[in-house]
Amino acid sequence: MLSICCPISHSAILSRRLSLSIIAATNHFRFRSSAMSVHMKFHAFAGSNLRSKAPKSIDRTPTSALEALKHSLLATELSPPGADCGKILLFRNGRPLVGCRDEGDDGASVWGLEWLSMVECRELLGDSRVPVNERPIVYLGVDGESVMWGVDVSDHDGLGKELGKRSLCFVELRTLMVATDWTNVSVMQQLAVAGQGRALLEWSLVSQYCGHCGAKTIPVEAGRKKQCSNEVCKKRIYPRVDTVVIMLVIDRENDRALLSRQSRFVPRMWSCLAGFIEPGESLEEAVRRETWEEAGVEVGDVVYHSSQPWPVGPSSMPCQLMVGFFAYAKSLEINVDKSELEDAQWHKREDVKKALTFAEYKKAQTTTSSKIEQMCKGVEKAKSLTSDYNVESGELAPMFIPGPYAIAHHLISSWVHQDAPQTDPSSSGIVSNL
Repeated sequence: MLSICCPISHSAILSRRLSLSIIAATNHFRFRSSAMSVHMKFHAFAGSNLRSKAPKSIDRTPTSALEALKHSLLATELSPPGADCGKILLFRNGRPLVGCRDEGDDGASVWGLEWLSMVECRELLGDSRVPVNERPIVYLGVDGESVMWGVDVSDHDGLGKELGKRSLCFVELRTLMVATDWTNVSVMQQLAVAGQGRALLEWSLVSQYCGHCGAKTIPVEAGRKKQCSNEVCKKRIYPRVDTVVIMLVIDRENDRALLSRQSRFVPRMWSCLAGFIEPGESLEEAVRRETWEEAGVEVGDVVYHSSQPWPVGPSSMPCQLMVGFFAYAKSLEINVDKSELEDAQWHKREDVKKALTFAEYKKAQTTTSSKIEQMCKGVEKAKSLTSDYNVESGELAPMFIPGPYAIAHHLISSWVHQDAPQTDPSSSGIVSNL
């Protein structure tokens, strides 16, 4: 009956939906709003500038380079001039060491990772260099001719005074994430390195024993893997990555999106549905299952958008991989699982567009960047970042979604602006995942 009344077939409608999804995915790093415009080459925590494999000009493997690093940290005298053990990035409770420096014509302060030479590291750690064999050290990669290391110093309590003299501090990764200028490729690359270091070090701390026989594990390949010390077992253990599907569920008319709230969210924030993939399940199946379990909405077609490393979860899950999708609803009635979500609602495109416009993400970024600068100066002020998401009149926006540092933002903004004039991604350096 539908085919008689309407000349457009179901397959044509589906084809159009898929085409819109592909266009949106192709342009997911560009969106327009009256408040700001963001052009990103890659998601936050992706795009590291370090190479995992050392060039032939470096005559040591990562394993032999690690032994040289430990020897230099333990030695009573400094290595002779010219001996290069690489650069070291210290972490404390998952927080990398950073400093602030002026960049740009306006003199704005921008955070940056503080890489230490062997001399600087020994001066900073002082007498704490003795238990280096018990301290997690991981190989992060190579920058030019320098091997880059991540070293955990969570057990050292005497760094505060010395760091204050140097205007340095350990900063939580989520704070750095919000403070990062998404148009600054160099800082985005540093955020990716910080995320990689945090993920590897946290994994190293939670994998100290073999899950098969219970014996102690020992680092191999410069901390990038572990092996059981039991000669009978010798089981290899690899860094843990937890796969999460995150999806923007869209109604049949392509005019409304299903957004949800969790109790841990800050007030007024709405985001996409998400959930962990289960063993024996495809990504598409996980999208359908999670949407049904959490919101009671049945999903049909599922279209891939992009993926993002997410190393800012709990230490028990050092790094999640967020895999983003568009999902098309086959039903509209919502039945929220209150044990999973606080609420879930259909939101019209125009309302979501206003949320993108009103949310002043740039203001939050600059405010948080200033906070880091104060922390490095030893003046840390407690401040809720939610107060930064205000409309220009100074009143609170009725709703907002996560900022450009989150894949949820790009899923939503791609859908909102899918009818905007399209441009060739290659002309602006935008990366297409298709």
